[in-house]
Amino acid sequence: MRLLALALALLAASARAEPLPLWELGAGAAALSLPDYRGSDERRGYLFPLPYLVVRDRRLRLDREGARAVLFESTRLELNISANAAPPVNSDENQARQGMPHLDPTFEAGPQAQLTLLGSQASDTRLDLRLPARAVIATDLSYADAVGFVFYPHLNLRLRPAIGGGQWNLGLQAGPLFATRKFHQYFYGVDARFATPQRPAYSAPGGYSGAMALASLSRRLQKVWVGGFVRYDALSGAAFDDSPLVKRKSSVMAGVAFAYVFAESAEKVEARD
Repeated sequence: MRLLALALALLAASARAEPLPLWELGAGAAALSLPDYRGSDERRGYLFPLPYLVVRDRRLRLDREGARAVLFESTRLELNISANAAPPVNSDENQARQGMPHLDPTFEAGPQAQLTLLGSQASDTRLDLRLPARAVIATDLSYADAVGFVFYPHLNLRLRPAIGGGQWNLGLQAGPLFATRKFHQYFYGVDARFATPQRPAYSAPGGYSGAMALASLSRRLQKVWVGGFVRYDALSGAAFDDSPLVKRKSSVMAGVAFAYVFAESAEKVEARD
């Protein structure tokens, strides 16, 4: 909270809304370094193509703040449907999960209330309280399995620092995570049939899932977009922190990406880049 207060004191808000294309389309690449799962002591590097799609429709928005379908919007309150996703884990390549089923990619979707505490959509400095609650599905596209629910109340601070002509977008967010027993069991439970002397059977409870803090930085340079992020996860005190699959009580994720924008709509809308 001290960091947020300092940033708010140093960077005053000013309106920057302007006519922008209703949609933009491009392509690029992203490089990521991620732990196999939160609490794993093994990590992977990923390099993959990155589709770049921005939509600034009144009801459907895809931008640097994520993908969401807006259900209601006023000066201070927005209700929307938000989404998230996580990559799969090959248990054959993870020492802690050897002999256990693979973890399929997970997809999350659900309602989110977003309350603006400072600034506005057009401000250089904006502080939101976000309350997303999402259902989680694990799927390899041949089947889908509901694996519980997650809740991530957090503060999200959006800034335009006075560097590079004020063209960089800085985002900071932090908050606790909570999830149901079924979600924790999917990632951290060990069925009796997969138990070993080094990996005893374990049934994960629901509740507190640890905390997360994330910083992101991006900029648009003519037709090129560049961005990056760093995320820190703390698992100390989590409901499942005594699981034999938890090998680290903290982890760091990071990534960089770029994209070239090759098409945009002729129609313009009032929005903030």
